[in-house]
Amino acid sequence: METDLMQVLFLSEVYKLLGDKTRLTIMALLQVQSLCVRDLVEILQTSQPSVSQHLAKLKTHGLVKERRKGPWVFYSVNTECSPAVKQILSHLPDMSPIVKQKSAESEPSFG
Repeated sequence: METDLMQVLFLSEVYKLLGDKTRLTIMALLQVQSLCVRDLVEILQTSQPSVSQHLAKLKTHGLVKERRKGPWVFYSVNTECSPAVKQILSHLPDMSPIVKQKSAESEPSFG
């Protein structure tokens, strides 16, 4: 009984967390590939502090993980999250075209 109640509380927090459109969009984007804050700021057209706060909340709840590469911190979906979270994420749209477009725009042109 107590385990069931804890599961309900956990899901309540996850739904509240993912009920925010920015955080849900971040999760959809991170399913495509790891991204840094700068990438997310460009794609979402929002401020760096806003993106960082959203990522902090997602990380605190174990939905994203981070990896350092030089001065950059790259975020990705935590593949070890609960089956319930994986089920929710499986219903998100494919954001590959948006991520690929951002990547193409970020590459230096030599023309």
